[in-house]
Amino acid sequence: MKRKIFIKKALGAVLIGVPLVSYIACSKDDSANGDPDLDSGERDCISNGANAISISSNHGHTLTVSKEDIDAGVAKTYSIQGSSGHDHVVGLTEDNFASLKANGQIVVESTTGSSHRHDVTVACA
Repeated sequence: MKRKIFIKKALGAVLIGVPLVSYIACSKDDSANGDPDLDSGERDCISNGANAISISSNHGHTLTVSKEDIDAGVAKTYSIQGSSGHDHVVGLTEDNFASLKANGQIVVESTTGSSHRHDVTVACA
């Protein structure tokens, strides 16, 4: 095989393979850094802050919201990169913080990156 043909075929394989591997890696699980089995009656955002209890198609992303941020209640964006090789951002609104102050649970959508996005469920720790 000539060098030029080899390079074209190798480049084509990379262009197809990298997005495919990324897609497969993104469909692993929905786990996150919180405890989804913790009874919601035991949760207290004002005292403990909040965590992502579920991140759709997760592959290393995490989110922690401090009790100070919840108490302030001001709209804020957070990186959810965690141990993933790429980053996404989620934005929490004043209404989201009001729900967390009331020990509620919220679901927010991450930005799109690496050809995908995540739904992030946040609950009090």
